Amino acid sequence: MSDSLERLYLAVLAARDLDPATSRTARLFQRGPSKMAKKLAEEAIEVVIDAVNGDTDAVIRESADLLYNLTVLWASAGVRPEDVWREMTRREDMLGIAEKLPKSPMKLPKVASPRVAARRPIVALEGRAARKRH
Repeated sequence: MSDSLERLYLAVLAARDLDPATSRTARLFQRGPSKMAKKLAEEAIEVVIDAVNGDTDAVIRESADLLYNLTVLWASAGVRPEDVWREMTRREDMLGIAEKLPKSPMKLPKVASPRVAARRPIVALEGRAARKRH
């Protein structure tokens, strides 16, 4: 997967200077980061709607569009795919691959090497939706 995104990223870089009349990528670069961000958000919303509606084929198509638009935004921001993979590895070392880092700081156990840090077990979050909302 990372190889596919790397190839997409390189193709986006190559296309950014093409004619905006014939290249969607060049057109996005011409319009700037705010347009890129808007397209990324639109695709994310489409993925969510299709997932909620149970349309698996549409989720697949829209996810490909989402990854394309994310890659365009990365290129515009000077973010390389390997920067993202490095951050994912850092997070996996801290909490395990199936966890997202919390927004607030948390204390992690001190260990000699982050690679040998005890990882939290992967658990299902079934009861999460049953919480009371205030």
